[in-house]
Amino acid sequence: MNALQKPAGAMPDKLRVGVSIFIRKGEQSLWENGVYQNCLFLVMLLMRSPRVASTVLVAGGGDGGPADAAQFLADSPVPIIDMATAAQELDVMIEMSAQLGREWVVAFRERGGKIVSMRVGNDYVIDIERMLFNKPQGMLVTSAPYHEVWTLPEYEASCKPYFESVFRAPVRLMPHLWSPMVLERAMARAGHGKRFAYEPGRKRWRVAIFEPNICMVKTSFIPMLGCEAAHRAQPRLIDKMSVYNSFHLKDKPLFVGFAQSLDIVRHGLASFEGRFPVYQVMPGSIDCVFAHHWENAQNYVYYEALYGGYPLIHNSHLIGHCGYRYHGFDCEEGGLALRCAFAEHDANLTTYREEARQLIARLDPENEDNVRVYTAAIEGLYA
Repeated sequence: MNALQKPAGAMPDKLRVGVSIFIRKGEQSLWENGVYQNCLFLVMLLMRSPRVASTVLVAGGGDGGPADAAQFLADSPVPIIDMATAAQELDVMIEMSAQLGREWVVAFRERGGKIVSMRVGNDYVIDIERMLFNKPQGMLVTSAPYHEVWTLPEYEASCKPYFESVFRAPVRLMPHLWSPMVLERAMARAGHGKRFAYEPGRKRWRVAIFEPNICMVKTSFIPMLGCEAAHRAQPRLIDKMSVYNSFHLKDKPLFVGFAQSLDIVRHGLASFEGRFPVYQVMPGSIDCVFAHHWENAQNYVYYEALYGGYPLIHNSHLIGHCGYRYHGFDCEEGGLALRCAFAEHDANLTTYREEARQLIARLDPENEDNVRVYTAAIEGLYA
């Protein structure tokens, strides 16, 4: 073998890497779920990797192709290609928003490609709910031969063992990525002249709850009870509690009965709304975000609230000292955290913003530490 030749299967000096994204015909938005934005943040990082020559998004999963994504992915820093082109041109494929078929994966591997499945949702809980309650299926167990599965620290307890067993592949925990880029560009396009920023000085707070209420891992119930606890103890604190992503629950008798049992609802301080992007509803209308998760401790709505300096009431152990934390499912402690935030936030706003800035810097897709970790993981595929 010539001294300049690489052995078969060796890592090329520079790699062509793709990230799959679900594309359908018709209207589609980056704000439908976090995974679409996650795809953008990942390609932003890959563009900075010294081992990556080129990065693309790969349209798959739905009935649409690259042409259907022109408006949806206007903010993408990389081109979009189809699955057939990806099969011929890429060295590494990262399955993310669109799940790859087993036959495609097998063929890609046979020509020397490396396959990673990046799992950024709590698939363990989601899959169980879909199997038990006859919901539309999500992740398919296709026996696709992945080289590795990547997931996030928030899923170490609930999903990592599940992925290892189901996919029969090594599972690696990777840094969560976020950038205000998508939020800032959406605000600029909105053109309403408002700032995405907390405004101090209000005598009563308008509290928003943004949990999606489509899976057990993120629901509005604990935040509603936390607001209720704060309202009972301090009736003049809350001006309004807006429960977003709850409109589909208004015809469910059990939810209606639960809501009507709360003083904050009976006193006319609650509203139940549909699903809206935060940039549309927060500026000038919301003073505080109350959040809750169950094995889902890294969420973009946390970062968005912190980026704007909004007080975030949360139970996450993965965002450092940011926000106002309560523990687990303790709604009374959550109410106390809301009351503490109301008493302290304006006076401590400068410190709060600086702690949030430091967290957001660690999440940045272009942060050198993040680039280093993802680059090492890609190199590990060839070890």
